[in-house]
Amino acid sequence: MSGLFITFEGGEGAGKSTQARLLADHLRGLGLDVDLTREPGGTKGAEALRDFLLFGGHDLSPRAEVMAHFAARADHVDRRIAPALAAGKVVICDRFTDSTEAYQGHGLGNGDPALLDMIARLRALVPAVPDLTLVLRVPPAIAAARMAERASARTDRYEALDTAFHARVAAGFDAIARRDATRCRRIDASATMDAVQDDIRAVVAPYLKRADNA
Repeated sequence: MSGLFITFEGGEGAGKSTQARLLADHLRGLGLDVDLTREPGGTKGAEALRDFLLFGGHDLSPRAEVMAHFAARADHVDRRIAPALAAGKVVICDRFTDSTEAYQGHGLGNGDPALLDMIARLRALVPAVPDLTLVLRVPPAIAAARMAERASARTDRYEALDTAFHARVAAGFDAIARRDATRCRRIDASATMDAVQDDIRAVVAPYLKRADNA
């Protein structure tokens, strides 16, 4: 089986991390070798950058913040994702380049064309492209309720931003899903955890067959 690269995307409260973990457990149960990882993070250096970006109290310029995310991504791809794919593993990543476009380009950058162009040029340098991206979508009210339920957890700087920011992020993900409709599949994540996972498994199943025949 050749490597298969699946990414999970979506705004806060969409349940990405939970659904990525459930899918990884399911695929392992099928006997597949799965590497479940996340961004920013996934390697020692990238995790250090994650802590800085999410909790460091910094005030980087928009361009500098984008570059910091891609620096973490470069280490993650070079040291973990690319080797895992080369070894024939299924790599499941909680966030990837689409999150940088949605959060930094649309959310923080308000869709600034120059910033989006910079992100596109940096994306083109990343030697790993997802085979499938699952974009989880939930209405704002459900997302807010889910975020409130985990209020005791450590809140990162993006979660703490206002509703206008999160609306721009959601619009950014919708724009990405429309533009890259072959790679991206939108998932209604407002249903129960099990129902959402069933929908995800149905979308993923054909990709497993394609990879098995590669």
